[in-house]
Amino acid sequence: MIEVNNLQKEYLEGDTSTLALRGVTFSIAKGEFVSIMGPSGSGKSTLLHILSFLDRPTGGTYKFQDKSIDEMTDKELAHVRNSDMGFVFQSFNLLSRLTVYDNVEIPLLYSDISPSRRKKLVEEAVNSVGLEEKLYTEAGRLSGGQKQRVAIARALVTDPNVIFADEPTGNLDSQSGLQVMEILESLNDKGRTVILVTHETQTAEFADRIIRIKDGIVESDKKITANRIHRDIK
Repeated sequence: MIEVNNLQKEYLEGDTSTLALRGVTFSIAKGEFVSIMGPSGSGKSTLLHILSFLDRPTGGTYKFQDKSIDEMTDKELAHVRNSDMGFVFQSFNLLSRLTVYDNVEIPLLYSDISPSRRKKLVEEAVNSVGLEEKLYTEAGRLSGGQKQRVAIARALVTDPNVIFADEPTGNLDSQSGLQVMEILESLNDKGRTVILVTHETQTAEFADRIIRIKDGIVESDKKITANRIHRDIK
């Protein structure tokens, strides 16, 4: 599904050049659950932005579903991002005065799906994260864990091929974080590709594979051979 080769990202600020990625190479198969780990400033967030079409590399190649990002226009990238990718962020990115229903429906408003079909898709997505009783509650009235579950429902509503989760437990207590990770694990068990960015080892261990980034390069890329261990996320 994803193949990057010698990926580089250079930022220019005046006469100063900073290499955030220095030649990253790996591939991710459909249905994998991969954690990308690294300390602050390691390049993991830059990598996530490129993988999710929010930015372009300045060197190397990136293929998504066998098509090079270099061959795609910004409009094509936006279409793939809206149809094939779902996003879960640390800060939830919900509109607090809108209901759960309205927040989850937002990605569908840019499609030609009929209102009745949209309603069915929203209800199914909200049910899948166990918040059906909160469907018409304003997002601002929810707990942090509930907000993140709404964010997951919003990511799911377009039936994406891959879910990108950027520090999804960072603003949650341990129990809420555990619930969110179990939902992501369940989605992966059903065949969805999940790419998780985190600095928390216990969160990363929900994945089947951990890619560690340091100073803009891949420090290690290892499969987790043991069974996933469910522990409180600290």
